[in-house]
Amino acid sequence: MDFPRALRACRSGRRLSRLVVEPATRAGTTRRHASFIESGRSVPGRTVVVRLAESLELSLRERNELLPAAGYAPAYPESSPDDPEPAPVRTALDHILRGHLPYPALVVERAGELTAANRAFDVITEGAAPDLAGTGKDVHRLALHPQGPVPRIGNLAECAQHILARLGHLPELRAELTAYVPELEPSTGHLGFAVPLLLHSSFSRLRLMTTVTAFATAVEVTLAELKPQALQPADRPPQEACRQPPHSGLPASGFPGERRRRRRAPAPVRSRPWLPHTRPPHPNGGAPGTPRLGNLP
Repeated sequence: MDFPRALRACRSGRRLSRLVVEPATRAGTTRRHASFIESGRSVPGRTVVVRLAESLELSLRERNELLPAAGYAPAYPESSPDDPEPAPVRTALDHILRGHLPYPALVVERAGELTAANRAFDVITEGAAPDLAGTGKDVHRLALHPQGPVPRIGNLAECAQHILARLGHLPELRAELTAYVPELEPSTGHLGFAVPLLLHSSFSRLRLMTTVTAFATAVEVTLAELKPQALQPADRPPQEACRQPPHSGLPASGFPGERRRRRRAPAPVRSRPWLPHTRPPHPNGGAPGTPRLGNLP
């Protein structure tokens, strides 16, 4: 694909009718020059291509794919998925996963493959077929497969619609998962501002919201595509159920293998105001003639 066509494809993917307004301004070029580039009447330099890609908010992978179309080498390195993450990355991911206990957290790569998860993620995979759960498995397939947590999801229609709507870049997977989900009437299984996961487990009835993190300053393709995800309790009762499920037969922490941390409430700080008509001690230890403090309560 030549560069003008590739650029138009990127622009249309961002639902921009033309490349001559905001993207051109953010790329540091003129509207006229941007129009000439997209029509093929002007050949952009490497710096202009990178700036246009940044102005369109393309991912690092998409930028690397756009540069060769203009005749330039990719600008961002990419490691193999089999390569171990650098030590600082492993430390950061481990901190996120462990720090979110006793609630589930996981790390997903670009296509949805599970990279890592904490022990609390067992509440999601509880009862799922072994070939659906584990490192390297697709989390979208796990979520909507009949042998996954589907029988325990109380708002399946909302969750399925939410997941399928985000798989436009993976048409084959979307078609497969659509076949798994029956025709369901949407219920009130949402919060008005977000779609939670309404999950029935051996702990309790849980409502969990998902937050997604990213390495915002990553300049390496694989690292930029790692997405740590954390499931947060949506309301107080499920939050307490996660921490201490009643009569579940599981550890008191709320999730298998998690040790409960007990914290003592801080002692109240007693106010000790100065007594009336007194002053703090003199710096010299109380010179003659300086008033002394009364007895503190």
